[in-house]
Amino acid sequence: MTVYLLAVDGGGTGCRAALADATGQVLARANGGPANIASDPETAARNLVSVCDDVLLQALGISSAGSLPPLHVVMGLAGSNATGSVARIRAALPFASLRIETDALIAVKGALQDGDGIVAALGTGSVFARQWQGTMRSIGGHGLALGDEASGAWLGRGLLSLAVLAEDGLGNMTPLLRSILDELGGVEGVTGFSLTARPADYAKLAPRVVLSGDPAAMVLLDRAAADIAAYVTALQPDPPLPVVFLGSLGPALAQRVTLQWDVRAPLGNALDGALQLALQQGRMA
Repeated sequence: MTVYLLAVDGGGTGCRAALADATGQVLARANGGPANIASDPETAARNLVSVCDDVLLQALGISSAGSLPPLHVVMGLAGSNATGSVARIRAALPFASLRIETDALIAVKGALQDGDGIVAALGTGSVFARQWQGTMRSIGGHGLALGDEASGAWLGRGLLSLAVLAEDGLGNMTPLLRSILDELGGVEGVTGFSLTARPADYAKLAPRVVLSGDPAAMVLLDRAAADIAAYVTALQPDPPLPVVFLGSLGPALAQRVTLQWDVRAPLGNALDGALQLALQQGRMA
């Protein structure tokens, strides 16, 4: 019976899936909604099932609700480093052979393959990881409440924080801050937004920061650049390793960071990394 590989990259803004045959040849791809299994596990479960069904229907004309062929599934999911999150999502997914890893691991595997280097993954959240001498170490990636520095959610929340402080007379009011206050209905509107906002909601504001020359945006981008440099420095051995920037914000923020290290283009993306792990799993089965 034919064996298939299913790879998923699940992040706070969206998820992506690829179905491949046993040789790694991709048969179908699909995109889905947010899939952070710690901050919003119910939504993540729905979106993961949906994106998997999409590629299964495209390639095989079946869904996960039916009888599945032999299938090796590897998912790299945001939030999988939170206690209990993997067990919850595993129970909600209909796959017998399922390997769940952190989004950091699949990002590293996609970007570096088997080479040594450091990855700065900057999307809705952020995580920094080093692959060196056959081992991997990651730092960050603890979620917006505890960090996620230089991420889209961090930038969006920072924008609202500066706006509120400026309105309270504790900072300079700039055109960008005034515009966001007006759009959300003043301090009261910002406060109301914050009561229900998830990381992906804050991240929607990040392009306003990255694409702006406003003084408030410059403050946030300078902070982001300093945090990125600090994380990369913490991971650097001697002699230093090359650095790869990933994620929706990676290329833009890389331009603002002054690093003395070699910055290289990624060999692949996080979905490629998940597919590589699925291929390895299939070969070992």
